[in-house]
Amino acid sequence: MRQASGAASPEAEDFYAQSLMHLHRSGIPFLLGGTYAVAAYTGISRPTKDMDVFCRAGDYPRILSHFARAGFHTEVEDARWIAKVWQGDWFFDVIFNSTIAINPVTDAWFAEAHGATICGVEAQLIPPTELIWSKAFVQDRMKYDGADVAHLILRTHRAVDWRRLLSLFEQYWEVLLMHIVTFRFVYPTERECVPRWLLDELMDRLEAHANMPVPQVKVCRGRMFSRADYAIDVTQWGFADVVGEGQRRT
Repeated sequence: MRQASGAASPEAEDFYAQSLMHLHRSGIPFLLGGTYAVAAYTGISRPTKDMDVFCRAGDYPRILSHFARAGFHTEVEDARWIAKVWQGDWFFDVIFNSTIAINPVTDAWFAEAHGATICGVEAQLIPPTELIWSKAFVQDRMKYDGADVAHLILRTHRAVDWRRLLSLFEQYWEVLLMHIVTFRFVYPTERECVPRWLLDELMDRLEAHANMPVPQVKVCRGRMFSRADYAIDVTQWGFADVVGEGQRRT
């Protein structure tokens, strides 16, 4: 059983431990991701301001209801992908999709068993395959998870289901290729961590794509990485948007 730490304070660690025990008592399936999962898989320990709990979309209301009955404060931050559970200044995220709503948590995420001890409590982790998928699009000036992806490939490549990973990235295969090229640059002696067939497949797609007609609609997919950094593209430069951000309720 792996162990992972990283709570910002003993008080935060106590809150996370208590929350994990409540989750176990609820009987609702959940997985841990984020910093704690990266730490468990790679051994990299760093402070974190929260804990990321992943669940199916149909289960997140049940988790919120369970914690509300236990006296916690709950809120739905964005019905497309995230809710929160609070106790005082401490909270954990309840995540059932991504901020760009392209990778919902499904039954497949629960098909493998990867356990760890988090804040003294045993929990199941997101499998390495889905953890890479969940982090691949986090790329803006304030938060960039590319190093996490590289470290996960390095440390968990034998546990990654590469064909499933390619299937997850199917429409966005260029993002997977980008991370693989970055990995090869960062670790030139560890290139064989990524199967050669996968690199060949992605390079074949790149060549075929180069010979396609130029698309007729101007689209900026950079907003899938960072809404703010590529805002000017859709507000002033005439590119179509692929994600949106609404106003917060007051």
